[in-house]
Amino acid sequence: MLEQGHDKRLGSDELGGRLGEKATLVQFSSAFCAPCRATRRVLGEVAEMVPGVAHVEIDAEARLELVRELGIVRTPTVLVLDAAGREVRRASGQPRKADVIAAIGAAL
Repeated sequence: MLEQGHDKRLGSDELGGRLGEKATLVQFSSAFCAPCRATRRVLGEVAEMVPGVAHVEIDAEARLELVRELGIVRTPTVLVLDAAGREVRRASGQPRKADVIAAIGAAL
């Protein structure tokens, strides 16, 4: 289930990837995380399906400072950002495709 996001604005510099025109799906992953692979697939499918939505994956181990700053406690964690880079939803664990699509609606 996707929960309400925090009031932190993220940009391309922090993410290491381009923001989507309408929304961005930010995935925090780790190397040996099996649910991360499935989450990558789901988020990639949604980003291809919904125009203006980008998917950015971040290696949590390589970006510990950002992980701590955002309060990421497990992988996968998915943040849904609006066009301005504000977090509008967050989920820990593997999200369902329907939940991701619904969360994008909150970002638009």
